[in-house]
Amino acid sequence: MEILFDEQLVKARRERALANADRKAAFLLEIAGSEMADRLAVVERLFETAVELHGGIGAAARDAMATGKIGSMRRVETSPAFAGSGETIEAGPWEDVPLEPESVNLVLSPLALHLVNDTPGTLIRIRRALKPDGLFLAAIPGAGTLGELRDVLLSAEAELTGGASPRVVPFADVRDVGALLQRAGFALPVVDIETYTVRYDSLFGLMRDLRAMGMTNPLAGRSRVPVTRAFFVRAAELYAERYSDPDGRIRATFSIIYASGWAPHESQQQPLKPGSAKMRLADALRKETE
Repeated sequence: MEILFDEQLVKARRERALANADRKAAFLLEIAGSEMADRLAVVERLFETAVELHGGIGAAARDAMATGKIGSMRRVETSPAFAGSGETIEAGPWEDVPLEPESVNLVLSPLALHLVNDTPGTLIRIRRALKPDGLFLAAIPGAGTLGELRDVLLSAEAELTGGASPRVVPFADVRDVGALLQRAGFALPVVDIETYTVRYDSLFGLMRDLRAMGMTNPLAGRSRVPVTRAFFVRAAELYAERYSDPDGRIRATFSIIYASGWAPHESQQQPLKPGSAKMRLADALRKETE
């Protein structure tokens, strides 16, 4: 397994962001929690036991409970410090899924899977933790997220040093997420994407929010050479030149993939076996045109 992310650094930066408690910078988690709850609300069933995996401020857990579809909610995090007033946190490592097989009916993963090294393995462990006909809901930053920032950081570094190192994490394509759900054994996978544009006065405002979210560079292959202020000043100039609106404010793109899949159960719809169709496709198309 290739190690893309420094697990301890991911953990440390998320916990530092929590300690700084800048709730305004939690807007992505708030958006993801609301969207996931909307998707849960239209599911015609109740979920006795649900778990939120590494949801940070707990927005997804809170909004999901508000749908009235859940009996009880457990929260798993890297530290008890993530617990809100009156809450209990089950502590677990960032890369782990500390749930017993077939023990829960619903698993929520808000904005965490993009920083996991073994994504296929994590999805398999989540599917195994679900009871038959249990539901998995996830929000995952996807391709296009922070594309503007990636561009200007690479350009500024190449211009100033003649080289470039990875400074923005790679994000999955929506088709890749669908394929991963199928590979992990989920039934009836559904994947869609929503894109949000956030505007800032400058690159420095965006960087402040990313630090407050715990989303600054956790790549294991990141450069260890200290970055000068001149580098960020040049990156800010390039950002303003390439991605600013007429009023001078810059745009930052966040593309969030919303994914769902079910633990297999005999009651679910099943694809027809090859050769079992009662009519050839060509005949059906001919009837449509007659």
